[in-house]
Amino acid sequence: MKKNLFITLEGIEGAGKSTFIDFIEKFFVDEGRDVKKTREPGGTKIGEQVRDVLLKNENQKLTSDSELLLMFAARAQHISEVILPALSSGKVVLCDRFIDASYAYQGGGRGIEYSKINLLEKWVMPDLKPDLTLLFDLDVNIALERIKKRSDVDRFESEDLYFFEKVRESYLERAESEPVRFQIIDSALPLKNVEEQVRNVLKDIL
Repeated sequence: MKKNLFITLEGIEGAGKSTFIDFIEKFFVDEGRDVKKTREPGGTKIGEQVRDVLLKNENQKLTSDSELLLMFAARAQHISEVILPALSSGKVVLCDRFIDASYAYQGGGRGIEYSKINLLEKWVMPDLKPDLTLLFDLDVNIALERIKKRSDVDRFESEDLYFFEKVRESYLERAESEPVRFQIIDSALPLKNVEEQVRNVLKDIL
């Protein structure tokens, strides 16, 4: 196994990736690995300020292009300040969302041309790609039911069924196009079964 690893977790809202990142962190810590856990948008002081702008419901007038550019502004800071230094020091980096989220949410959900996203990807991260991406896949109707149980939904979580259908479709298309990097996790299953799926994938890279 590589000394350093860059693992990203992706999926629509309600798919459970934020829950399982702690499980994955424990898995690697138990293996004696040094782990850096982070998230997007965010991960840095500047990135978290950008995240606040992106998620606030009061910012409904934020255009799709502005949303995309803010995502990549936060990502550029995140890569420079957190991800690359952690990988350089031999750590396992676990990131809750990364580049695939931009293709899924701003591309699939918002309808921005993939070519524009690709241009920003080449500019901000020309030599960086996750070693493994866990895609927590879930039927959109189930995901929305989970979201409804939350006390306070953000600007993305308040989107409609059609939006999330497009996001999920985009994620699955990316997974199909890169079957080596992507591992699809059925997050509709009970917690123990999802953990077992994740554990089996991680064992394969040890």
